[in-house]
Amino acid sequence: MVPRPAGRDDLRSAAFADKLAKGPVFIVTILPNGMMSMARNLGLWFVYLVVVGVFAAYIAGRALPAGADPWRVAQFAGATAFSAYVLALWQMSIWYRRSWSTTIKATVDALIYAAVTALVLAWLWPR
Repeated sequence: MVPRPAGRDDLRSAAFADKLAKGPVFIVTILPNGMMSMARNLGLWFVYLVVVGVFAAYIAGRALPAGADPWRVAQFAGATAFSAYVLALWQMSIWYRRSWSTTIKATVDALIYAAVTALVLAWLWPR
C-alpha cells in the first residue's frame, strides 16, 4: 500500500502536532549531483551586482538630473542598492528561523556592497 500525501486535515491532527512537538523539525535544500562550481557562482554573483547597480542607477537617474551633487547621487543609489542587497535576507530569519546573527552579518555585508555601489555611481554620474 502506497502512503497518501498529507492533506490539510492531517496537518491539523493531534498526531501531527505531537510529531511536530517531539521534533526535530527541519527544512532541506537539495542540490544537484556533482561538484559545485565556484566559477558559476561567482559569475552569477557578478551578474547580480550589475543588475542591482543598473536598478540603483535607474532610480537615481529618475530622481536626479545630470550634474547633481555626487553625495546626493550616492544617497539615492546607496539606499536603493542596500534595499536590493538585504531586504529579502531578513525574511529568512522571520520565516525559516535562520540565526539573527547570520542575518545581521549579511546586513553589514549589504551595507558595504551598497556603499561601494553608491560611490561608483556617484563617481560615474554625468557632470
